[in-house]
Order: sequence, then structure tokens, then C-alpha cells
Amino acid sequence: MSSVNNPRTQLTLASIAVAFAAADTYVVVLALPDMMAGVGLSADELQRAAPIISGFLLGYIAVLPLIGRIADVVGRTPVLVGALLLFAVGSLITAGAYDLPLVVTGRFLQGVGGGGLVPATLALVADLWPSERRGLPLGVVGAVQELGSVLGPLLGAAVLAVADWRYIFWLNLVVAVVLALLLRGRRRPRISDAVGLLACIALGLTLTAPDRLASGVTLGLPFVPITGTSRLLTPIGLVTLVLALAWLGLVLRQTRGHLAAVLSRVDLVGALLLALALAGVVLAFATADPERELMSPAGPWLLVAAAVFAVAFALWQRRTAAAIVPRGLLGGRPAWGSLVVSFLIGCALIAALVDVPVFARTTQGGGQLAAALVLLRFLIALPVGAVVGGWLTRRHGLGLITGAGLGLSGAMFVVMAFWSRTALDHWPATVVLLVCGFGFGLALAPLNTAMLGATPADSHGLVSALVVVARMVGMLVGVSALTAIGLRRYYAIADGIKSPNELCPTSPGNCRPFVDALRDAAVSQVHAIFAGAAVCAFLAAVLGVLLLGRRGAPHT
Repeated sequence: MSSVNNPRTQLTLASIAVAFAAADTYVVVLALPDMMAGVGLSADELQRAAPIISGFLLGYIAVLPLIGRIADVVGRTPVLVGALLLFAVGSLITAGAYDLPLVVTGRFLQGVGGGGLVPATLALVADLWPSERRGLPLGVVGAVQELGSVLGPLLGAAVLAVADWRYIFWLNLVVAVVLALLLRGRRRPRISDAVGLLACIALGLTLTAPDRLASGVTLGLPFVPITGTSRLLTPIGLVTLVLALAWLGLVLRQTRGHLAAVLSRVDLVGALLLALALAGVVLAFATADPERELMSPAGPWLLVAAAVFAVAFALWQRRTAAAIVPRGLLGGRPAWGSLVVSFLIGCALIAALVDVPVFARTTQGGGQLAAALVLLRFLIALPVGAVVGGWLTRRHGLGLITGAGLGLSGAMFVVMAFWSRTALDHWPATVVLLVCGFGFGLALAPLNTAMLGATPADSHGLVSALVVVARMVGMLVGVSALTAIGLRRYYAIADGIKSPNELCPTSPGNCRPFVDALRDAAVSQVHAIFAGAAVCAFLAAVLGVLLLGRRGAPHT
């Protein structure tokens, strides 16, 4: 067996891929203004750019249960390779995009590919280690995933300092392809591989239309639009389409028998209904500005649609024999308890990810980078906590470790709820952020260990996906609920502030007391959000102790 085909080597490569995909989740934070300009949006059209964020989240969350189930049916490595290639294609489209729809399409495919890496990697850990020893490797996987969130803003800042934003995604493309080739091992190349490579090259040329080619008298003819102005409706665009269809036909022909067996074991109808329900939740919350509104204007209708699809999904699961979530799979207390705790972790975690930077900008001024560097103090402790939490699972109960970690985070949120306007200027604030991040990290490994220990091996990909989905949905719902609490506090205080004419009758246009009063109201808003996050963290801690049990005993 070659070293590349060794399962532990594959796990190392998969973990690197998870970290890199996680970095891509946060890399847009700094690149978004440049991306908007690159597709023709001005700085005041931020709402139109929201699909760049929500498109990634939609791909990451909605399709995750289906990918997790496929990983259980076809194996972990094929899903890892496929997810990396999908991530690479999404990166290619994003890097070459010249309008908003293409950027959103690319980000959606990146989300699907990046999200698919997580459950397959967690399930691979469960395949390689017995239940009583998998806590530490699960902690390492959780650590590299959170490490990606630390590296994302730094990677974005480093690339933007020397190059255009598109090079972030060209780098994604190269790394994803290299990792996919390494994971694939020494499998003999097929004709479909060559056709697929040609299709990707043609797609890259179609989208980027290099000046040296497109401006030539002869070489530029393939880049001349047949109709309209779209680069896709060009001769080379049609060649790309033909190559893509040829590749798809070859793949279907090569996998015809295997594909039929897979489809017979995967509940596509159930996966579609679940994806639509999750999509409604994602679009309701992810397209809103968390600093100003609870959900998008269409949010209530999207939630109604999500509820309808959720009911349809539940009814379908009772009727079909091949349910995507088999009956009784989540019946055990540690199994459904892991989902509840993961949801509450997401509700609390989002307060740190969103409102620590908000607090920094409100009290210290500065731009997005300065606020991201403050958040880095929180993020850098997450992977450390994840490794420590995994190591502790060999010696202590899963519920106890989870409860202790989330209790720490909740206590730090209580401290943050009383921060003064100058808190970030002093070292105790750094300690608070580090301990808060460490607490969240501490809970990751025991949570995954409890879920994997309470479910059969042939569903580990699916349940790992559900844990991730629960956390992400918790983040989306949490940012809305906590923002509602914060805005209520803000308006209650702002309504009592006197007008500039009353406070500064001689110079109302430059009234410092009025500005300070509004800033104090904004700080109180963030304090209320931190208090709400503390409640979520403490509730998750209590439920973790009560529901996750002592050990990740093997499922029987």
C-alpha cells in the first residue's frame, strides 16, 4: 500500500482540506469590497452583494445531509475527492467571474464542496479509531477546522496586500486540485479525466478572456459573443458546454451500474425536501444585515416555506423505506442531545463572531481589519481548546467536558456584558476572549464523540453532517434572535436621548454629547447581545451534562 493510500495519510490530507475550506468561509470578510467592485457593484450596494455570503452558506448547509449520506454509501475518500474538485470548480468560476450571478454561482459550489469535506473527514476518524480512542483525533480535526477560521482573514489580508482579490480564489483552485490528486492516489487516469480537465481549461478561458487572446484578430474570434455581451455565449463558451456535457456522459457511462446502486440507497426526495427547508432558513437570515435587521424583508415568507418543506420531509420519512434519516437513528439521548447542544453552541458562538468586531468598531473606531484582529484573540484559542477537549475525552465524561467548556464561555460572555468603552485597551479583555474561545473549542470533540458513539457506523457521514447543520442553523437563528434583543435595548435608550438642538443649542451640527450618547446606546446593544449569548452557552452547558453521557460507547 502506498503512503498516499494509507488511511491516516488520507486523514491528514482531508484535515488540511477542511482547514483550507474553513479559511475560505472567512476570507471574504476583507475581500468583499473589492469583489463588489470587480463585478460592477458600488460601495453603497452592500445589500445586493449579500448573495455572495448567503450563496456560500446555502451550498454549505442545504446540501450537507445529502453529501453525508453519500459518504456513507460510496465511502469517505471518493466524497472527499469529489468535494475538493467541486470546491476547485467553484473557485475557478469565482476567480474568473465578471458579474454577480457568476460570483454567487462560484461561491455556492465552493460552499457545497467545502461543506462536504467536514462530515466525510469526521466519519473517516470514526472508521479509523474505536469509540474510546477517537476523542483526540476528532479534537485535532475540529482544531484544524477552527484554525482555518483564524487563517482566513489573515490569508485574505496577505493576498490583498500584494495582488487582486481574484488571486485568493486562484490559490484555492491550485490547493484544492493538488489535495484531490494526492487523495486520489495512483488510480489510472481515464478519458473522462482528460475531458474534464479540458472543460475546466475552456471554462477558465471563457470567463477570463485573456487580453492577449481576446484582442487578437484571429485568436480573438472564439471570444466574440454570438449574441448579446455574455462571455458564455461565445464560440469558446459553447465549446466549454460541449466538453462539460461530454464529461458528464462519460462519467455516467463509467459509473452506470454503481450509480444505480447508490441511487437505490440514497433518499433523493427526502434530501431535496430537507435541502429546501434548510434553504428557506438560510435565505431568511443570511441575507439580512445582522447589525440593523432581524431577517431579510422576505424572511417571514421564507420561514413559512421552510416549515412547509419540513412538514413534507417528516411525512415523507414516515412513508419511504429508504429514508435519508433512518427511523430511530436519532432516538438515543446522546444523538438528539448532540444536535440540540450543537444548535445552542451556534446561537452563542455567532455573538462572538459578529459582535466582538462590532464592539471593537464602536469603541475603538478603525476599519474591518482592526476589528478582525480583535476577533483573532477569540479565534486563536478555539483550536487549542479543541485539541485539549479531545485529549480529555479519554479521562473524563463527554457531558462533563462539554459542560465545563461551555460554562467557561458563558462566564466570559457575562464579563463581556459589562465591558466599558475602553475595555479592549487593557489586557484583561484579551484573557476574556482567549478563555471564551478556548471554552467553545473544548466542547467540539466530546460533542462529535457522543454523536458518533450513539449511532451506527453506516450512518456516521450523515450524523456528522447533521451536527454541522445544527450548529450553522443555530448561528443563523441566533444572530437574528440576539440582534432583536440588542436592538430593543438600543432603541429603548436612544428614544430617551435628547436631540442635538437640546444638548448643544449653539452648535447642534457638531454635538459631542449627542454622539457619545448614541455610542453608549450602541455599546449597551452589544452588552445585551453578549448577555443573551451567555444564556445560550449556559443552557448548552447544562444540556450537555444531562444529555451527552459519560463515554462515547459503541453503538449496538
